[in-house]
Amino acid sequence: MTPDRRQFLAATATATAPLAAAPLAAAPPAAKPRPVRVGVSTYSFWQFKNDKLRNVEACVNLAGEMGFDAVEVLHRQMTDEAPAALQRLKRAAFLNGMALCGFSTHQGFVFPDKGERQKNVDHTVRCLELCYAMGIPTMRVNTGRWGTTKSFDDLMRDRGVEPALPGVTEDEAFKWVTDALGACLKAAEKCGVVMGLENHWGLGRTPEGVLRVVDAVDSPWLRVTLDTGNFLEDPYDRLEKLAPKAALVQAKTYHGGGLWYTLDLDYDRIARMLRKHKYAGYVSLEFEGKEDPLTAVPKSLDLLRKAFAA
Repeated sequence: MTPDRRQFLAATATATAPLAAAPLAAAPPAAKPRPVRVGVSTYSFWQFKNDKLRNVEACVNLAGEMGFDAVEVLHRQMTDEAPAALQRLKRAAFLNGMALCGFSTHQGFVFPDKGERQKNVDHTVRCLELCYAMGIPTMRVNTGRWGTTKSFDDLMRDRGVEPALPGVTEDEAFKWVTDALGACLKAAEKCGVVMGLENHWGLGRTPEGVLRVVDAVDSPWLRVTLDTGNFLEDPYDRLEKLAPKAALVQAKTYHGGGLWYTLDLDYDRIARMLRKHKYAGYVSLEFEGKEDPLTAVPKSLDLLRKAFAA
């Protein structure tokens, strides 16, 4: 080896020695989980009865003033479905720094008449298209109920339990629901909207009923809308059964006493359960109490913010 070559190697070793001896950089600290984002359903203001608070765009602006992160739109509250009206809602949410996080719709598939079930499929597809127009990523859907109890007040008095239709088995009814929601999957995928089957009344009254449909359809475009106020007995165990498949959580509060019933829900416990199942979506307030929404909704927001803070 020539002297020049030896001098070059020696100099190189000296220059790189500090680098070789330097310790490896410490791994970056794990990111802290962000707080769950809290939205509000426009139903919280209207409740099917308060005409002064029916205007959906006004509800969006109210939600922005109160400090919510998002708004869930109740379809039955809408009085204008023209394209321009849909875009105004999207614009109002954007200017308030909020998302439109959900669309709450009504349909039912528990009908022996195939034509009646198809009407509800068509309605559901239309609602998926409305979601697409407003940029809403998930839509609440229902199984529907037997309809043998005509009054909703009577249904609530009976804790959501009603007799089956004469001559119809539960297995038949579940197949109607499964087939109908399956028929909506192509539209859901095309629109990019995840349907969320709610634990509601009818065949969705129990977690087993909801999961029977969701598991049978077996599609990423059908998951669960988890309503904290629709299990009237043993709510926590039942909610936990559905939590792993939740696309949206609807959180009920009852300031002033409930419209039909009142549940004393422990939201700290519910928040811990959802964190355990790594739920990272929106929590949408559904205020269902008798107090004035203009005072009760902000109190509900404060309750949910504290419970769901990371």
